[in-house]
Amino acid sequence: MTSRPHRSALYIPGANARALEKARGLPVDVILFDLEDAVSPDAKDDARATLGTALASSYGTRLRIVRINGLDTAWGVDDARAVAAMDCDAVLLPKVNGPEDLDALAALIPDKPLWAMMETPQGILNAQSIAAHPQLAGFVMGTNDLAKDLHARGRAAMTTALQHCLLAARAAGIVALDGVYNAFKDEDGLRQECAEGRDMGFDGKTLIHPAQVGPCNEIFGPSDEDIALAQRQIAAFEEAEAAGKGVAVVDGKIVENLHIVTARATLAKATAIAALEPS
Repeated sequence: MTSRPHRSALYIPGANARALEKARGLPVDVILFDLEDAVSPDAKDDARATLGTALASSYGTRLRIVRINGLDTAWGVDDARAVAAMDCDAVLLPKVNGPEDLDALAALIPDKPLWAMMETPQGILNAQSIAAHPQLAGFVMGTNDLAKDLHARGRAAMTTALQHCLLAARAAGIVALDGVYNAFKDEDGLRQECAEGRDMGFDGKTLIHPAQVGPCNEIFGPSDEDIALAQRQIAAFEEAEAAGKGVAVVDGKIVENLHIVTARATLAKATAIAALEPS
C-alpha cells in the first residue's frame, strides 16, 4: 500500500451531470462514482453514458472509482462492460460475499484494480480470503446495509465487523475505508465518527455530502503536531543510532525502530497530501 491519501471518498451519482461537474473542484481524495444505489432503475442506461462522458475529462489527482451494480442484478454485467472502457482508476463491487464474486468481475474487467464493498455478514466472515484476491486494491465498509442485515442499532454493534475487515485489509496490504455518516448536517457527530475511524486504523471515510469533505480531510490527515512529533522522533533516533544506541527518548517515551516506521509514514502522507493541493 502506498502513501497516497485516501482520507475522503465522496459518493457522486453517476446520473447527475451537475454533481459530476461540481466534483472536479472539490478537495476530495477519492470520488466514488455511483451507478448503484444513487441511480434509479429507469435511469441505469443513461447513467452509464453520462458517467462515461464525464470521465473523458480530467478529475485531476482524484482517485476515480466507479461503483457498479451487483453482477446478480439486471444491470451489473452491462455496467462492468461499460466501465471496462471508461477512463477510471478502479471498479467497486457491492455486496461481495467471497472471492468468487471478484473472480466473476475480474473476468469482465481484467485490467483494472477492483474494490469490494464489505456490507454483508457472509462477506465480513470471508474478509481474509476476499482481501487476498490478487486484483483487489481496497475495502469500502457498507455500514448501512451491514446494520440492516445484522439487525444492529448503532455503530458500536458493528465494531467486531469493522475490526475484522481492518485486520484482513492490513494483512493483505490494501486500503480500508470506513462507512458513511448519514446525518450530513451534524458536523460534530461526523467529526466524532471520523476520529473513531481514524483511531481504529481506517485510511479514510466514505461521504455522502460535499460539506463532509473538509472535516474528514482534517481528521484523517496528519496534524501539525503529528508532523512535528514525527520529525523529532526521527531526529532523536538518528542521533541515538549515531551514538551506537538502539533506542531514543522523546517526550519521556521510548522511541524504537517501529516508531520510526510510523513517523516516516506520517511524513510521507503529509508530503503526498501537500502534492494534491493546488499551488
